[in-house]
Amino acid sequence: MTSPLYDGLKDATKTAMKSGDKKTVAALRLVLAALKQQEVDQRIELDDQGVLAILTKLAKQRKESISQYQDAGRDDLIEQEQFELDLIEGYLPEAASEADIAAAIEQAIADTGASSMKDMGKVMGILKSKLEGRADFGALSQAVKT
Repeated sequence: MTSPLYDGLKDATKTAMKSGDKKTVAALRLVLAALKQQEVDQRIELDDQGVLAILTKLAKQRKESISQYQDAGRDDLIEQEQFELDLIEGYLPEAASEADIAAAIEQAIADTGASSMKDMGKVMGILKSKLEGRADFGALSQAVKT
């Protein structure tokens, strides 16, 4: 089973190579290397869900790097990280709105019958499948706790 998202990334890399866009090629190769590493490490073939999880992780890493570079005053490095982040986010689904997240949390709590913090794992499991790549799970976890 192949992932249409993974195939799209490979095609975009080929297109960027043909057009001579070295910056895009380099960024896409970083993404493809992370995907390939995951496949090799786990001896699996990634589906779209797996590709989204890795893209989300890569985007989060870029955001953290940008924050650190801003604190250090390294504008030269911020530009490259921002370029990579924009490219990665182009392959992620549209971010969920606050209302969508709140509705998903309420639905997950109702579906699991969660009544205490002990049930948080069940709720987060449902939310992860619904909101993968569309929400920051750190913020989501805080919202579930409240």
